[in-house]
Amino acid sequence: MTQVQLFVTCLVDSFFPKTGQAIVDIFSHLGISVDFAREQTCCGQPQFNAGLRKDARAIAEHTIKVFENTTGDIVTPSGSCAHMFRHNYLELFEGDSLWHPRAKSLAARTFEFTEYLVDKLGVTDLGATWDGVLTYHPSCHTLRGINVDRQPRALLANVRGATLVDLPHAEECCGFGGIMSVEHPELSAEWLKRKISNLEASQSPTLVVTDAGCLMHIAGGLNRQKKQQRVIHIAEVLRNV
Repeated sequence: MTQVQLFVTCLVDSFFPKTGQAIVDIFSHLGISVDFAREQTCCGQPQFNAGLRKDARAIAEHTIKVFENTTGDIVTPSGSCAHMFRHNYLELFEGDSLWHPRAKSLAARTFEFTEYLVDKLGVTDLGATWDGVLTYHPSCHTLRGINVDRQPRALLANVRGATLVDLPHAEECCGFGGIMSVEHPELSAEWLKRKISNLEASQSPTLVVTDAGCLMHIAGGLNRQKKQQRVIHIAEVLRNV
């Protein structure tokens, strides 16, 4: 039986466990076993983005060691964490003859969830159903960082019963932007307002995302503005069979 390693991410582990469970259920439906390395921690992206390279490197070294003791591809429900593994780890260890090859090996095993389904498994139809309208927000790291866009759209296009509508100005950031939302809260809040206005303009009650950072940020804004729309990770839509 094929086995994958789930890098669940901090936000999914702490705030959105249903997303992690949905991924396990989907892989089980496909006949793929899921292993979870309990020693895994944060990928180190907050520290990396904040310029704390020494701290980020320590986290990266730990992560590499953890997954060197596992077999199979590494799948994560986060384009930003996939980007960290595939690009930022290589930057952290550039010129390091010991750690750079190990980081490169980790990067080669790492896939964002929808990317793995479509590009590695060749799956675009999971038999999922959804009664209603959906619209999709392409997270920044997923879209621009690892060039994943057609994959989630292909999967959503095959959800039975769903009507997929375009999100106006979909490629604009939601305002989370990792630590940008902490360092520049006023700018982050304005981008969030624009994203919510565009969601309302789409007339979709449900916004689908591929990254828990966007999910948390937009859902929080909707709650504070007392809006009725909901935000959901694509794994939970695809699990709905």
